[in-house]
Amino acid sequence: QVQLVESGGGLVQPGGSLRLSCVASGSISVMNAMGWYRQAPGKERELVATITSGGRTNYADSVKGRFIISGDNAKKTVDLQMNSLKPEDTAVYYCKVVVGALYWRHYWGQGTQVTVSS
Repeated sequence: QVQLVESGGGLVQPGGSLRLSCVASGSISVMNAMGWYRQAPGKERELVATITSGGRTNYADSVKGRFIISGDNAKKTVDLQMNSLKPEDTAVYYCKVVVGALYWRHYWGQGTQVTVSS
């Protein structure tokens, strides 16, 4: 069984920074793709950032230049450095890992709350 556990969320003032971490455990050899998503109250889950095992990254326009995603297949971790946080960044942040062999399998963490408020 594969399990993802996020940590690092909390309350921060606008302009502040947080670093989220996701640790994968279980039967994973290679994380082919990794990503962070978020869901604010009353809204649908949206993509924040993704990174492939080859190192290619993709960011939502709303976080580009402020957030940095990184992944380590050896440590089975996915991190999200969040800088210059804004109130609209407030959401539950979820880690996702994609692994594949004969088919692609998507795994999700339980989420960690990020609140940006004065």
